[in-house]
Amino acid sequence: MQITRHGTPQQTVGTPPSLGHQLPAFRLTDANGKTVTTADFSGRYNLISVVPDINTRVCSISTKQFNQAMDEFDGVGFYTISTNTTAQQANWCAAEDVHHIQLLSDDDDNFGTAMGLYVADNHTDARSVWIIAPDGHIAYRELILEQTQEPDYGSALAYLEAHQAH
Repeated sequence: MQITRHGTPQQTVGTPPSLGHQLPAFRLTDANGKTVTTADFSGRYNLISVVPDINTRVCSISTKQFNQAMDEFDGVGFYTISTNTTAQQANWCAAEDVHHIQLLSDDDDNFGTAMGLYVADNHTDARSVWIIAPDGHIAYRELILEQTQEPDYGSALAYLEAHQAH
């Protein structure tokens, strides 16, 4: 998939999965060094915000936005995934006082490659937002083609609101 960063074209390693498809097999690392796999995203709705680098302005803003929104949703998982190391993510969380959203590291590019989001030129994953249904299929996706733009928070959160169990 072609994306741009500050208007400069970049290419991801593949084509991201479409709505309705099952989440592909991948592995990530959580803050405790535990491996997180595709199976960990089943059984409830999960919002996954993919950011290129947690230590940049737009990535920081979007992670904080979803972190604040989490309180409105019971039983929904909220995750931010980046190619930053777990130590870099922990340092960011401490510096920004973010404690709710779970950051997951894709520093080995496994998730980005499986999802068709990895950009080899700068070792990042393309900015995108995904909602995974309890059965593991992709229920919502937003692919942000210009990487310096923020996602459409309202649409993603409205989808969750419409599908939240009351």
